[in-house]
Amino acid sequence: MPAMSQSSPALWTQLPPGSSSQSPCDRYKHACCSNDGYVYILGGRDSKCLRDFWRYSVVCNEWTDLSCTSEAAPEELEGHSMVAHKGFLYVFGAKKTWVHCEGKMSSLKALMPTNRKGHSAVVLGSAMLVYGGFIDMKGSSQDFWTLDFDSLTWALISGSQQGSVGPGPRHSHSAMAYQDCMYLYGGWKGLQEQRDFWKWNSTNHQWSSLRTKSGPSRLVGHSAVAYKDSMLLFGGGESQNSPNNCLWRYSFTTQTWEQVATLPGSDPPYKMYHCCIGLGPGYGSNTSSTLKPRLPDDKQRPFKNKCFPEPLTFLGSEGAIELETFSLNKSKDSLTGKDAQWTGNCLTFQNKAFRKQWSCREDEQLDEEDEAIVKHLPDLLLVLGGKPNPSHNPISIWQMTLTNS
Repeated sequence: MPAMSQSSPALWTQLPPGSSSQSPCDRYKHACCSNDGYVYILGGRDSKCLRDFWRYSVVCNEWTDLSCTSEAAPEELEGHSMVAHKGFLYVFGAKKTWVHCEGKMSSLKALMPTNRKGHSAVVLGSAMLVYGGFIDMKGSSQDFWTLDFDSLTWALISGSQQGSVGPGPRHSHSAMAYQDCMYLYGGWKGLQEQRDFWKWNSTNHQWSSLRTKSGPSRLVGHSAVAYKDSMLLFGGGESQNSPNNCLWRYSFTTQTWEQVATLPGSDPPYKMYHCCIGLGPGYGSNTSSTLKPRLPDDKQRPFKNKCFPEPLTFLGSEGAIELETFSLNKSKDSLTGKDAQWTGNCLTFQNKAFRKQWSCREDEQLDEEDEAIVKHLPDLLLVLGGKPNPSHNPISIWQMTLTNS
């Protein structure tokens, strides 16, 4: 068992059901992406294959059904992908390549790769890169395709043919982009689970194998995202029916793996075939490029958030966090938090787990409808859905925050 990193333990929280009367059912093998502070989810599988399309407001904790039952929408989908680029959502894995913008779905007329499931799709520069996947009647593929967002044309990347150096045929792997490279981990290769780690350089169009002494085990159905100068890899399993709840962090600077510890009483879920979405400035590569990054001296402002009503009874780790919430209309004598103090009209408290001091003055709070809210979101990793998925339940959403990263 590898030693766990104690430098930045993780706080895991299961979010309460959405405040709206409707929400998507729990599912796995669905597709998710984020754009302008919203999370979008499409299709997947519960007891059957789904085609519904939803938008989730993290700030308001509300779901909006965007589904379209007409022919101008993707069919039932599982094991597909969806990415965001400059306000457009691109869906691959259906009979057509679909694009969503301003509430409308349309399909590309350009020639496209063969339909496949369990592939990976990442945004790198002005293109979407699609690797591998499972093709019916053929098995795992090692095709490596690119969709140019400017010309909306597909092209097969050279060097991805049989016998070339690279990950080879596979599906149910993970991939993410960092700077000019794409990183790929694990997945199915034939009937065998893998634990190999690969980097593709977009400058010289070459694959290289990254060999480390430690790291995650053989994994399928896991997910990976870029976070600051590292990659976070969560969940998956060594077989179809053995999900784990491990969170790993790979440093691009030191080229080493470490398993991230969790705060006491903060247990992450066991999940595979889920989706991970990063929100906040630390996950900048996962947000829409139309957003401007927050400057270092730009003050992070608290906001009125229906997702976190007071008191925070659903955190499940009260012993690990010395934190209490107070309404501004309470008297000074009613405060019981030993780290709380009044400064004028401002209530300040110290969060021992995060070691950051926040000021929460009423006139500084952002409204939920304020468009600048996205700019002030803290760094959050959301885990949506995945197996196991109890039937007839709303989709599960877990939130992870690294305490001292």
